[in-house]
Amino acid sequence: SPEWKRSAAAAAAAAAAVWPEVERAESLARGAALKWASGVFCRPEHLERLGQYRKRESQRTSSVHARLKSMVQSYLEGVGWGLQQLREARLELRDASHALKKTLEGLREVSVGHRQLLAAVSNLPRLYSVRGMVLETERLVESRRLLEAHARLMDLERWRGDVLRQLPGGAEGSALSAGDRELVAGYFSGVGRLVDALGKELWAVVSGALASARQNPTPFVSAVRIVEREEALDRAALEERGGPTDPGGPPPGRPRRWRARFFQVLEEAVSSRLRSVSYLHARGPGLAGHLAALQHGVMADLATVRHLLEHCVPPHYRLTGAYLRAGHRWLQAHLLQVSGWDLESGEIFAVLNWVLHIYNGPDMMGDPELVAEMQDLELGPLVSAGGLEQLQNKYVQSVRKSVSQWMHKALQVELQDWQRDQEPDTDHEGFYHTSLPTIITQMLEENARVARMIGEHLRDQTIRMGLHEMENLLNRFREALVEFGKEHRRDPSNKNKFYLHYLLASISNCIILKNSTERLQKQQSSCSAGAFSRTPPNPLAALDRAVRRACRLAMDQLLLDLQPFLPGLLTRSWLVRGDPTPKLCHVLERHVEMHGRVRPPCRQRLQEEAQWLTVVEYVRALMQKRLVCRSAEERGQLARQMVQDDARFREVLHGLEGEGSVPEVNPLFLLPVLADFIRLKDPSMLTLEVSGLAAKYPDISEEHVSVLLDIRGDVSRDIRGAVLDLLEQSAPPPPAGYRPIFTDILVPPSTMAFCLPTAKCV
Repeated sequence: SPEWKRSAAAAAAAAAAVWPEVERAESLARGAALKWASGVFCRPEHLERLGQYRKRESQRTSSVHARLKSMVQSYLEGVGWGLQQLREARLELRDASHALKKTLEGLREVSVGHRQLLAAVSNLPRLYSVRGMVLETERLVESRRLLEAHARLMDLERWRGDVLRQLPGGAEGSALSAGDRELVAGYFSGVGRLVDALGKELWAVVSGALASARQNPTPFVSAVRIVEREEALDRAALEERGGPTDPGGPPPGRPRRWRARFFQVLEEAVSSRLRSVSYLHARGPGLAGHLAALQHGVMADLATVRHLLEHCVPPHYRLTGAYLRAGHRWLQAHLLQVSGWDLESGEIFAVLNWVLHIYNGPDMMGDPELVAEMQDLELGPLVSAGGLEQLQNKYVQSVRKSVSQWMHKALQVELQDWQRDQEPDTDHEGFYHTSLPTIITQMLEENARVARMIGEHLRDQTIRMGLHEMENLLNRFREALVEFGKEHRRDPSNKNKFYLHYLLASISNCIILKNSTERLQKQQSSCSAGAFSRTPPNPLAALDRAVRRACRLAMDQLLLDLQPFLPGLLTRSWLVRGDPTPKLCHVLERHVEMHGRVRPPCRQRLQEEAQWLTVVEYVRALMQKRLVCRSAEERGQLARQMVQDDARFREVLHGLEGEGSVPEVNPLFLLPVLADFIRLKDPSMLTLEVSGLAAKYPDISEEHVSVLLDIRGDVSRDIRGAVLDLLEQSAPPPPAGYRPIFTDILVPPSTMAFCLPTAKCV
């Protein structure tokens, strides 16, 4: 029926979920049933017996189910009986265990005591000999038989380890009791003292190895062997008993890490040896010697390490690198301390030279055999970039102070030389000079040369500083020249007869300083321009100001010497006798001759200024109207005398034209032009003459032309007005580079009290 099929399917599915084999068995059963049914009901008439077959199979199934229930019930009863038996057995075992434990506890106590007695009996010979062993090891340590002492020490430590392992809990790795540990530690207390004593002697040997290894390296070799033994013992102790899971912990005193202590002692020894090298005389003038002693000490110890001690240690020690590292660290700290001292320029130079060149040079760390080692260590510079910059700045400031003092002294000496009652010195070319430029030039060039030994950066800083100080000196020098001139004019009764000589020597000095300044400027690196200060020095401008001041004073002196003779120019007596032109030429010739003692190009400049001064004063005298012509004959005589004076002036100043420095408008050309103006016979041609005069000298004014017309004495009012009107209307602008000459010549005011309204005022 469908209900039976659904229930069977549900039961089969539930059984399949619990037992996977049920599904396969059901499949086989269905197959067998189908086969049987196909054989039994192969014909339609056989279906009549279907009810019989169903009843028979139902009875068979019920019988099978009954047998299965009986079998399962029997199995469950057996399992229950077995569980009951197990419970009873467990209770019986628990009672037996308690009874056996009481018995075994006594046996265990007896066994432990027996084992302790056995350990004590077996270790009695060693325990009795511990004290003697300790004393013997102490004697070996005192006599520095370090290897033997260390062997005895290892025996003692081995005995102590055996004793600890034989104590309860020692062999199983469990924690020993505090009492057992204290007992063993107290009995073997001499071992700890031996370790300390041996270590003390060992580090004394290592510390003194740099000094004593050349005589006897054996103690150092023994010390290294002991250190390596200790490292092996440390590793073994950590592997066997010192692991993180070992509750007993490492053996007493382990790990000792004597290899690390070895390098620490070596570094302390290096520091101590370097500290003792002339350290008491390091400050002051002895700093250079101290640095040289450091160099000698470092290289001597380094040779000992490389050629002797390096062969006494295993390769992985890299003893040379360890020494280099220790020495470098100490030198870094020492030089940092030295840099903080109040050093003079020479001391700073010694430090910079030692740091930048000697230490890194071929005589020290720049040795080809050490370069690779130094690169591998990556120790960095002895002094940082910032420290070097500070040292260089301190050096420049110290040199600046010294240069400023020397320049001040040199200027004081120069001022004293100006007061001497003798002519200045001359060089092999006959030019005046004093000691000032030589002192300044040598000082600045020597400072630049010394700074160049450190580096171009410091040289550029030093040169720039020197140029600043030279500019300051030249400003003071110019002020001194001004005061020198004032003092000379202030006391005419006590004049210095060599005043002009020293003015000319000062000009020559400026030329020498200009040449040295240009040489210094050329030495600077192109990239250093403006690198050290916002306002670059300009000593050349200061030189030019000083030269112009000295030239002005020289011209003032020339004018002062000419002054007594100037009132006699262009007067009636001058027109008749020619005086005082020869005297003027004599003064001018003497000055021009002295100008020849000045170095070019200032010699040409002085002669040009003398030429301008002479012409200006001559024309100024003409503008005074001391001589007004009364006739054509006097005009011709005046013109001839002016031309004659011009020839005399040209003869005195003939050297200027040969120097190639003739100005664009030679003032001497003015005198013949003025002579032609006065000589002109036809007054009606004065308009054309004035036009040409204004074209050559555009700074000539109406007042100047009016005076010239007055000097002629034959110009009518109409012609005067026409000439002045033409000059006013056609005044040309001055050309580029034109040096005015009439601007410096003032015309005295007219003596006319009034002007007629029909004519122009003169």
